[in-house]
Amino acid sequence: MSDRFVVLSGCSGGGKSTLLAELRRRGHATVDEPGRRIVQEESADGGTALPWIDRAAFARRAIEVALADREEARERPGWVFFDRSLVDAASALEHVAAEPVLERLGLLHRYHPTVFLTPPWPEIFHSDPERRHGWDEAAAEYERLARAYPELGYRVVVLPKASVKERADGVLAELSGDPR
Repeated sequence: MSDRFVVLSGCSGGGKSTLLAELRRRGHATVDEPGRRIVQEESADGGTALPWIDRAAFARRAIEVALADREEARERPGWVFFDRSLVDAASALEHVAAEPVLERLGLLHRYHPTVFLTPPWPEIFHSDPERRHGWDEAAAEYERLARAYPELGYRVVVLPKASVKERADGVLAELSGDPR
């Protein structure tokens, strides 16, 4: 377990990447979302592990990338903020392929005990070339994650629908009592 690894998860299109960029701007180590990196790699290489072609293969790749990200992050000092986590990838695989991996992986590879979720926020949600799914799928994903994290023993803080500065200030304030 690494209590220095802080997860930003939640609704797709809810502002996680923008928040991650703000935390990076403030000098914190960050890890970009595995899914977007996989989509970029698979699209460039003509691969099929894409959520709109083979969702199970995509989720399996996301698990591999999340595990590699955790290993690489061990070398970084201080807080390391992750845009999504192994829990997100395992939850997705269970959802699309009914492979029971969430509990095993989620308990074996722990993150900071507090996880920050971005709630569904239709006013800022939009699709793009790497996020082709619609609002209903994004909201359903949020509901799955809002259940998965507490089931694995994490304390969930739902971030307010606020400016990125306010969200970053809130995340850091929430962690300020933690000596790490």
